[in-house]
Amino acid sequence: MISVIIPTINEEKTIAQVVSLARKSKNVGEVIVIDDKSLDRTIETAKEAGASIITSTKIGKGASMKDGLLVARNEIIVYLDGDISNYADDVVEKMAEPLIRDEADFVKSTFGREAGRVTELVAKPLLSLLMPEALRFSQPLSGIIAGRKSFLEKVEFENDYGVDIGILLDMLKIKARIKEVHIGRLENKMKQWRELGRMSREVSRAILKRSQANPDFSLDSLGTINIIRDQMELAIKESLAPLKKMIIFDMDNTILQGRFVYEAAKEFNFEKELVKILATNSDSWLLTKLIAQNLKGLNIAQILALVDKIPLVSDTLEVISELKKRGYIVGIISDSYDVVAQHLKNKLGIDFSIANELEFSNSIATGEVKVPSHFIHTDESRCAHNFCKSNVMLKLAAKYEIPLGNIIAVGDSENDVCMVRFAGIGIAFCSNNFVLNNVADYKIDTKAFKNILEFAV
Repeated sequence: MISVIIPTINEEKTIAQVVSLARKSKNVGEVIVIDDKSLDRTIETAKEAGASIITSTKIGKGASMKDGLLVARNEIIVYLDGDISNYADDVVEKMAEPLIRDEADFVKSTFGREAGRVTELVAKPLLSLLMPEALRFSQPLSGIIAGRKSFLEKVEFENDYGVDIGILLDMLKIKARIKEVHIGRLENKMKQWRELGRMSREVSRAILKRSQANPDFSLDSLGTINIIRDQMELAIKESLAPLKKMIIFDMDNTILQGRFVYEAAKEFNFEKELVKILATNSDSWLLTKLIAQNLKGLNIAQILALVDKIPLVSDTLEVISELKKRGYIVGIISDSYDVVAQHLKNKLGIDFSIANELEFSNSIATGEVKVPSHFIHTDESRCAHNFCKSNVMLKLAAKYEIPLGNIIAVGDSENDVCMVRFAGIGIAFCSNNFVLNNVADYKIDTKAFKNILEFAV
């Protein structure tokens, strides 16, 4: 019998179809979905379709693949991607047949699609130099694979984009019988532009790690590798220059080195009231409304003077200026107040800011606040929260006609989790929040934005 393992993350639109397809195979004894802590209905949809559900022990495809292998009950394992909508009906049979007939120990898929840039510009040049025996496989980075459990247990599962090439090279090392099988033409999610540099580094690292055990490896080889990688990075940057891109910053404890409401409580003597509000309420809308009441009677000059006293991250202006030169639309999404966010927008030359609207009458705060409709949950929302920054990001993506994959989001707190997770690149900035640090693509632990420029091409 066959165990089908499907690593997933936020794939509610396609996962049921993939699970149903796998279950139709007469030789499939179990379908296991290893979920990477999805925030949509992936788990519910997969369960309804008949899959067993396991939550991955660590975020990342490699960890999910390893977890699935450990819980699988059968010797023949088939890994499918959960985001593909047009698998051939017999894809499981095609992948498993060489194993069932004892013609192979490991099966690598090949399928019709546009040639991948990382495969052509990085993987194949490196393999030709270091491990030419792998070049007989037309798609060495393909993630749709099958194998004997006893062989898969002997390989290392990298937990990044190097996982697929790593498994292939390890199988070659242990002298597994490997067969490549064509499974038709597939329509899957192409890697977003922002992922290509990262993918090239992780793929080359997996190849390099396995090549260093080769007695023919030398410093000359390493120098050639670095040249190939530099050329790849340059080619990507040149091709991405005309793309529409956006970067979104949280405000409190991100651009500002502090939180406006905490500083306001100290400045205007409502610290006890703020502590009571925070200790007795958890609803984000109610918190916003109750805190705003303590700003009643303050004039615009008092509020802006306080904002100017809160230090900015030291290189904010420099980095924002560089991002704009690189073609980024730069914005702020904050659950604080628009009077503060707008002031920073004007001060820093930012393109837009969206925050809760503090009401004024004759330049005096009334203590009333309005949540913009952009924050509110709709049928298009990616999460279940009633109010969420990710909803604003979706509206902005539609307004500017920018794919989510071309958006970078930077935040520090629990309220930024969804925005950071759904953006093309999510950055946890000097954050103590466990969930945010785990869903983010990158973590920055120093109070400076300069590191963003490394991947904001």
